[in-house]
Amino acid sequence: MRSRPKSLLFSSIQLRGITLKNRVVISPMAQYCGNKGNSTDWHFAHLAGFATGGAGLIFTESTKVEPRGVGSYGDLSLWSEEHVASFRRITGFLKQMGASPGIQLNHSGRKARSQRPWEGFGPIQAPESELWPVIAPSSLKHEEGWALPREMTLDDIHEVIDSWVRAAKLAVKAGFEVMEIHGAHGYLVHQFLSPVANRRSDAYGGSLTRRMRFALELTEAMRAVWPSELPLFFRVSATDDMGWTLDDTMALAKELTALGVDIIDCSSGGMTNRSPTASQTNRGLGYQVPYAERIKKELAIRTMAVGLIIKPKQAEAILTSGAADLIAIGREALYDPYWALHAAQEWLDRRNKAGAMAQIDPVAEKRHAVAASNTVHI
Repeated sequence: MRSRPKSLLFSSIQLRGITLKNRVVISPMAQYCGNKGNSTDWHFAHLAGFATGGAGLIFTESTKVEPRGVGSYGDLSLWSEEHVASFRRITGFLKQMGASPGIQLNHSGRKARSQRPWEGFGPIQAPESELWPVIAPSSLKHEEGWALPREMTLDDIHEVIDSWVRAAKLAVKAGFEVMEIHGAHGYLVHQFLSPVANRRSDAYGGSLTRRMRFALELTEAMRAVWPSELPLFFRVSATDDMGWTLDDTMALAKELTALGVDIIDCSSGGMTNRSPTASQTNRGLGYQVPYAERIKKELAIRTMAVGLIIKPKQAEAILTSGAADLIAIGREALYDPYWALHAAQEWLDRRNKAGAMAQIDPVAEKRHAVAASNTVHI
C-alpha cells in the first residue's frame, strides 16, 4: 500500500518546554456564558469537544484582567481565586486528552460595554449606575453612541499592567500552559498602538515608538512572571485600515520577540466595531495568511495563521509553503469540533496519530472505510 505524504499539520512542534502534538490550534472564541466571570459547564463542554476532536492547542476565549476591562455580559475573567477554581476542571481535562490549554488575556478599553452578538454588537443601553467605568489611551469614543472613555493616567497604566501580571500568575495556578496577550481587534493594547485611538502627548503617544511603549512594557512584565518554560503568544491586527500598517506590525514584532514572545498570531482589523470575519464583507479564504508569511519569512519569527482557514489541504499548504508554524481554526471548529480528527483522515493511515481518543478511533475508521467504498445516490 502506498504511504501517504508526511503531514506537517500533524507533526509535533516544540515551544519552549511544551510540545504540541500537532499544529491545529483552536482560536479564542467568546461564548458570553460566564457567571460573574467564572467559566461554567457550557465552557467545559465547548472546550472539551475540541480536545476529544484532536486539536493540539486549545485557547479559552478572551479573558478579562480587571473589571474596567470587561467587554460584555458573560465575559470570562481572571482576577480572583474563584475564577482560578472555575478553570481548573477545564485545563485538567484538556491535558488528560493530550491537548495543551491556552488562555488569551485581554482588556477592552473603550470597547467595553458591548452588546452580545445576538443583541447587535452595539453599545449596551442601560443606566450608568448599572454599568462599569470605561478607560482608554485617549478620551475618544470607539464609535458614535458608545461611552466616552476617561483618558488613562500614568497610575491607570501601571494599575492595568499590574492587573495583567496578576492574571498571568493566576493562570499558572489554573493550569494553563500557553499565554496569549490580545493586542488586536481594537481592544486596549491595539488602542495604544493606533494613531487614530491614541492621541496622547506624553511618552505613550505620538510616534510609533511611543505608541508601542504600552504594549512592550506590558509584554516585558508578563514575560517576567510567566514561567520561562511556557510559551507566550501575542495577537496582532497586522493591519487595521485605519492607520496601523503591516510595516508597523513588523517593527512591533521585532521588539516583541526580543522580549520573549514566541509566536506572533496574525489577525487584522477591529478598530471599527466588528472584526473582518464577523463583518458582512466577503473575504477570501486565508486572506490573513500573507501577514503571517511576511513576518515569518522576512524576520525569521514564528507565526500563527488565522482567518477563513477551512479545509485541511489549505492548512497543510500554508505550513508546507513556510507561511506559518501554526494553524488557528475558529468558526470552522464551531461547525465541526472534530475538525482535527477529520483532517487527519486525509493524511494518516493510523488515525490515532491525530490525537483521537480510543473510544472514537475505531468508529471513525469504520465510517471512513464505508463512506469511501460506497456511492450515495440522490
